[in-house]
Amino acid sequence: MNNPVDKRGILDDEVFTYRVTKDKKVFVSYEGKQVTILSGRKAEKFINDIENAEGKETQLIMAKVTGNFKRGNEKLFKKRK
Repeated sequence: MNNPVDKRGILDDEVFTYRVTKDKKVFVSYEGKQVTILSGRKAEKFINDIENAEGKETQLIMAKVTGNFKRGNEKLFKKRK
């Protein structure tokens, strides 16, 4: 069953990953390609949120911080590979 926010089930495949550096910058990637960098308060909030999340919720958090992924442009991103 899909989450109402993820109607197309894209987040089921765990398409997002993240990496935290020593200086607390967060690099978020979509299908292996870096899409955003968080630093400062945004990075701190992200790290706190992600540590308290589990399962598909982690994918949703990463999708939200990347911005436009709810609008369907991830299909365009796949075609550009």
